[in-house]
Formats: sequence, structure tokens, C-alpha cells
Amino acid sequence: MTRILLYSDEPILAKGLESVLRQVEGFELLPICGSVTGMMEQVAHGAPDLVLMDLTHEITFAVLSDMKHTMMSCKIVLWVNSISTELAFQAMGLGVRGILRKTLPTDLQVKCLQKVQAGELWFEKALTDSFLCARRIALTQREGQLVSLLSQGLKNKEIATTLMISEGTVKVYLSRLFQKVGVKDRFELALFGLKNLTTGQLPVNDKGQRVGASAMPGLRSLVLERPAEQRPEAPARFPTPMRPVASRY
Repeated sequence: MTRILLYSDEPILAKGLESVLRQVEGFELLPICGSVTGMMEQVAHGAPDLVLMDLTHEITFAVLSDMKHTMMSCKIVLWVNSISTELAFQAMGLGVRGILRKTLPTDLQVKCLQKVQAGELWFEKALTDSFLCARRIALTQREGQLVSLLSQGLKNKEIATTLMISEGTVKVYLSRLFQKVGVKDRFELALFGLKNLTTGQLPVNDKGQRVGASAMPGLRSLVLERPAEQRPEAPARFPTPMRPVASRY
């Protein structure tokens, strides 16, 4: 029996999918969660095998990074209306096993969950093809933290305070990042950071304050659009008719 946990902030849509999944032999549905906090509590106490996670504004890079450690025993599928190449790439790197579009027919929604539970991956071919039009720039932990903070609009002094380094060191890091990423200024770098962070939000503590550098994951890489002259033949764009890529670990 596969225990499935569904997280979504769209209750009517979630109830519709729940009614479909409850009719599938071998599936056991846990209570639907409407918040990230509730989802994490269910994971801790309900021990799901698979989490179908709506890509809401609460699901940031930081949240996905935390879940990688707390959800080691269950598989994660993102449930999306649409998703950027950057976030899809980052999600795959964090161990997400599938990206499922809400607009797909119900039989494909079920098939995706069955395939992932069986140990396969589920990503549309058009989405994986889009990775061919992207370039990846690896970041050190400190660079990733700095890009994450810069994407929040923090000034150099604020970044220095958060990372517990000098303002001069921040300027050195930024200068090197401009050259490494190939951008002109901090605004361009922040835009790339936001694309990779999805909503660009940082984790906060229970008092609503940003967490310190030690608790902030930071981006491990930036995924950027490859210049037109360097692209291979243009692949089909996401979304397209479903052509899943299924491969076993």
C-alpha cells in the first residue's frame, strides 16, 4: 500500500484529485495539508511513502532544501501549473523525483505517482530538453548564500552582517560573481538569483526574522539561458504533449 500525502493551498482542486486517487487500488490517502507546517508535521507522524507537493508561494528553494533532509524516506513530486527551467533543474538536484502538471488527464496523474513509487523519475521530455538551452554555473556555499541575500534586495552592509563577514569581503565576492556569471551589475545577478530561487524568499524563524547564515542553504548553482548562438536545435517548449522521461536509479 502506497501512503500518499497531498499538500495544496487550493482545497477544491485538491479534493478533486483526492477523489480520483482514493479509487486507485494500492493507494492510501493521508489527510490533505493546506500549509507547509502541516505537511511537515504529517511527514513526521504519518510516514508517507510519497508526497505530492503543490508548487505554492511557500515552496521556496530553502524549503525544498530543508525537505531533502527531513523527507529522506519518502519521494517528492512537484504538482505545478508551470515551472521554470531554473527551478526544475534545482528541484532535480535536490532529489525531487517528478514534476507533474495539474492540467494533465487524471490517468496520467495516477500513472506518474505509480511510476515514481516504483522507483522511476517523471519529467516531461520538453522540460528536460530545455536544459540543453541552459548553462549551469556552480557556486560555492558562500557565493550561493550571497546570491540568495542579494536577491532579497539587501545592501552590502546587510549582507555582511547576515553572513558575519566584512563589507569589503562582500564587495570582493560580488566583483568575482559578476565576472563568473557574466553580468554587468548586482541587479542582473539578483534577477538570475530570483529565477533560481523561484519566489526568492529566505527561510524565517518563528519571530518572522531572517535566519542566520549557518541555517541558510544558499544556491548550489545558477542555471542560465544559453546564448542563442550556442544553443542546439530548438527543442519543444514546456508545456507540450506529454512525453515522460522515465529512468531508474
